[in-house]
Amino acid sequence: MTEPLTTELILASSSRWRRELLDRLQLPYQCYSPDIDETPRSGETPHALVHRLALSKANAVATRFPHHCIIGSDQVAVFEGDIIGKPHTSEKARANLARFSGQRVTFLTGLALLDTRHQRHHVHVEPFEVVFRTLSTQEIENYVTKEQPLDSAGSFRMEGLGIALFEKLEGRDPNALIGLPLIALCDMLRQAGLDPLGAS
Repeated sequence: MTEPLTTELILASSSRWRRELLDRLQLPYQCYSPDIDETPRSGETPHALVHRLALSKANAVATRFPHHCIIGSDQVAVFEGDIIGKPHTSEKARANLARFSGQRVTFLTGLALLDTRHQRHHVHVEPFEVVFRTLSTQEIENYVTKEQPLDSAGSFRMEGLGIALFEKLEGRDPNALIGLPLIALCDMLRQAGLDPLGAS
């Protein structure tokens, strides 16, 4: 028998961007910020990293929510074999964007749904590619000054002014670029008995 829609969802994230995305599904949920070490392990691939961190974020809050479905997500940019995380400083953000100018960058977003009701989980990694315009030094400076994308993987926010940096976007779900692949999440939620379109 399918679990009722009143089962609570937990978003294991402090990101307001992920909250805004999850709001679109119109399901009740709570947020709880996980506290984990996001440092890549030696030899860890970008795919393995976001897979591990997404599940780790969900697991980090599991003991507090033993009868819930917990969403964890993590994202990195990958360019020329390097893992590019959050820049944290304006200098690093400018350096990243200068490096990306005129280039194709792959973003990997790990998504985990941990069902503590039934002790099971599902993890998916969603790829998305961005082709940057050829950017001038002034454009990069203006962008970083205006938007301050210091907490965003890849040093931009697609949901804001960052859209002006791109030549084109390629992938299944543009929401993944913001930090939460909603198409994949809907699939997971349906499997857990939480169909966003099944609410009465």
